Amino acid sequence: MDAAITVSGLVVDRGRRRVLHGLGFAVPPGQVTGLLGPSGSGKTTLMRTLVGVQQVRSGEVTVLGEPAGSPGLRARVGYVTQAPSVYADLTVRENARYFASLYGLTSREADAAVADVGLTGAAGQLVNDLSGGQRGRVSLACALVGGPEVLVLDEPTVGLDPVLRVELWELFHALARAGTTLVVSSHVMDEAARCDRLLLLRDGDLLAHSTPAQLRADGRSPDLEEAFLTLVRAREEVAA
Repeated sequence: MDAAITVSGLVVDRGRRRVLHGLGFAVPPGQVTGLLGPSGSGKTTLMRTLVGVQQVRSGEVTVLGEPAGSPGLRARVGYVTQAPSVYADLTVRENARYFASLYGLTSREADAAVADVGLTGAAGQLVNDLSGGQRGRVSLACALVGGPEVLVLDEPTVGLDPVLRVELWELFHALARAGTTLVVSSHVMDEAARCDRLLLLRDGDLLAHSTPAQLRADGRSPDLEEAFLTLVRAREEVAA
């Protein structure tokens, strides 16, 4: 498969406001693709489109060879939203085991997913008693338990300390080496260097689709944030 995800001419309106302006790109399989841009740039809307839960005005989105949101993709695509999507009145372990049961899996797979996100020590705690960052990791564990081929993660490292952020990125790359395709959003540019490829959004436009090394070259700066700002200024000059 040349691309795990392909997007062509994607236009999305929310109410009377155009949120995405004719985006087109392809996401290669088995890599970590970072979706970066400031708040309000359209990252969450794009991710909702990739998993098939966002109404679009026009364009095509294909995931693993099928239209986004197709019934055949439900067990093949995992999605972790910014807001934890687990049961607050269950423990970490109970949540993971419940989601495992939906896939016909055992407690072994559930407990392994909890361990993968570093929550073994908190497995017996109610989700309601956890910190925001921990709740996010419970959601991630529940998404991982089914072994999705494509994993879409919306701001998964928000609220985590630096050590946990590093550990999660190590997990993401381990998943990619095993064949999973990951799309990971962030508004923090220093996370761009951890990605294999980058999609840079601003005001609903795709400013760049490249590698970190290419972004540095195009922006004529070793600093990724400064390189991104250079691209923004260049686009604004053309628009003016």
